[in-house]
Amino acid sequence: MPFPKPSLLPFPLLLLLLFVFSTCSYAADDPCAVATAASCPVTCFRTDPVCGEDGNTYWCGCAEAACSAVRVARRGFCEVGNGGVSGQALLLVHIVWLFVLGFSVVLGLL
Repeated sequence: MPFPKPSLLPFPLLLLLLFVFSTCSYAADDPCAVATAASCPVTCFRTDPVCGEDGNTYWCGCAEAACSAVRVARRGFCEVGNGGVSGQALLLVHIVWLFVLGFSVVLGLL
């Protein structure tokens, strides 16, 4: 009983499908598409900040964002403020003011 001659038609079709699925990205807009949280809460020893879509910076990276059920907008810190006076500058002014007030009380000026 002779074996039938195999057709070569499925081979190019298989190559085409392999090429299509290997070149397209299933989540190109998500920098952490493959990251999943193994256990929550996340303990990290090295910071790897990512910016979540909620505007918060997640310091432990994609795993921490996944624990909070937030998609990552981009890697790195989230932008803060609108270009005006930063929150850190106001905090510094308040700290200096508290030192001046404290020394004034200690020295009996107030």
